[in-house]
Amino acid sequence: MPEKTQLMQEMNERSREVFRRVVEGYLESGTPVGSRTLTRTMSEKVSAATIRNVMQDLEYLGLLGSPHISAGRIPTQMGLRMFVDGLLEVGDLNGEDRDRINQTLGPNNTDVGGLLDRVGQALSGVTGSASLVLAPKHEAAIKHVEFVSLATDRALVVLVFADGHVENRIFTPPKGQTPSSMREAANFVNSLAEGRTLSELSAVMAHEIKNRRQEIDVLARELVENGLAVWSDKGESTERLIVRGRGNLLSDQDPAADMDRIRSLFDDLERKRDIAQFLELTEEGEGVRIFIGSENKLFSLSGSSLVVSPYMNADRKIIGAVGVIGPTRLNYGRIVPIVDYTAQLVGKLIADRS
Repeated sequence: MPEKTQLMQEMNERSREVFRRVVEGYLESGTPVGSRTLTRTMSEKVSAATIRNVMQDLEYLGLLGSPHISAGRIPTQMGLRMFVDGLLEVGDLNGEDRDRINQTLGPNNTDVGGLLDRVGQALSGVTGSASLVLAPKHEAAIKHVEFVSLATDRALVVLVFADGHVENRIFTPPKGQTPSSMREAANFVNSLAEGRTLSELSAVMAHEIKNRRQEIDVLARELVENGLAVWSDKGESTERLIVRGRGNLLSDQDPAADMDRIRSLFDDLERKRDIAQFLELTEEGEGVRIFIGSENKLFSLSGSSLVVSPYMNADRKIIGAVGVIGPTRLNYGRIVPIVDYTAQLVGKLIADRS
């Protein structure tokens, strides 16, 4: 943010160094950093009293906080954000982390779900945090669509894809549907479907239904619209969000607070609102993004940070995302290149399969 950039520029060298060392000390230890500790690490020799004065100034600016009256300081959410944006040093992925990710993924000869499950396990294992992997929808071109009546309140849509994949999805049809309206709806969909993916078909169908509303029998139109609803995220049975490494979110320092935070986090996950929003977090451009505390739309109540990156298919289209979630004191400098490398690797593996 501009005001934070300006604030960073207005800080003198000593204030910047005290701020940086407090944040780095907190990220490493998870505990408040005191003035006496900093006297041993500062680049210039200064007294503990001088450092305390600087810390008080930084606290007044909203960058540091004091959890206890006599304790050292920890960064606030605003302070962490400013550190990540202006002072964080992100290195290259080290060879050991790269090898662990590559070895864990193994051969690329399983289905996409199995591949992404291994990705989640690898990412969790390497980072020591919980991992999130958003799997792509099946995006092969459609070959044929058929509606089958199962009962007065249940129907089946059969989707046959050009790559041989077949999906059967149950939905609730409009009342009063007849075999003829089912055939008319299927004929209408098939006239538009061949050669298009589901997402492309959804957009085309919405446009066609609007233009040809008078030409289509009312029940057939409702059937098509119900079928469209089935193809969105609502009620999707396939697990798209893969979570691994929940136990890594627990620490030895405050197990009661940790359990409350974990419970809140996974309550959020189970509500399923996360699936669409998780991908939205990544869609403002390529590369890794960092969401700290309440900036994180998914887990704003859990006091967590999310490091996330999209992955793309061979056409450079964002189709999913991978991420790491943990406490706000994540080792961002190490985790950012790990998430970035994993996202690029997943995109390449999926592109190779297609």
